[in-house]
Amino acid sequence: MADTEGERRPRTAGGVLVAATVAAGLMAGTFYVFACAVMPALARSEDRVYVDVMRDINDVIENPVFLTAFLGALALAGLAGWQSRGTPGRWWIWAGATAYALAFLVTVGGNIPLNDAPARSGDPAALRERFEDPWVAWNTARAALSTLATGLTTRRRPTRPTPGTPGHSTASRVPLHTPGH
Repeated sequence: MADTEGERRPRTAGGVLVAATVAAGLMAGTFYVFACAVMPALARSEDRVYVDVMRDINDVIENPVFLTAFLGALALAGLAGWQSRGTPGRWWIWAGATAYALAFLVTVGGNIPLNDAPARSGDPAALRERFEDPWVAWNTARAALSTLATGLTTRRRPTRPTPGTPGHSTASRVPLHTPGH
């Protein structure tokens, strides 16, 4: 345990918080790229191409690198929140963990079930019709939530200025400029 400004925290707390923030940021970036580039580009495609590419994406996204960040962000955010108990900045960390947990739930409850639609056999236009708009909407939500999670976990409480440092108010402070001089 480390003593930080009179508070006891596990020595790993800072590293876990940084790792949680980086993992959430990676996921936010992934979802953002889908929202800003991948899905708009695919929207220009014919139905058969759209369905084939989404099938391919859904196959290759399930890899250890993606899953480590996707699942790791959730676990690390929860751990960072737990490690922050009793500290003044804990509410920002918990808010970030909650935002990422919501992004995780959107993915598991919204995007992943929709991923089955392009995998089915059938008319590509009908498969696309059931998939595209709801998947894009859920992706936008998880991109926003992951971005919010990243921002919230980087929020720090203001540090207390110590005597003799800029920002510390003392009666002996001399004004830099006095009127009339």
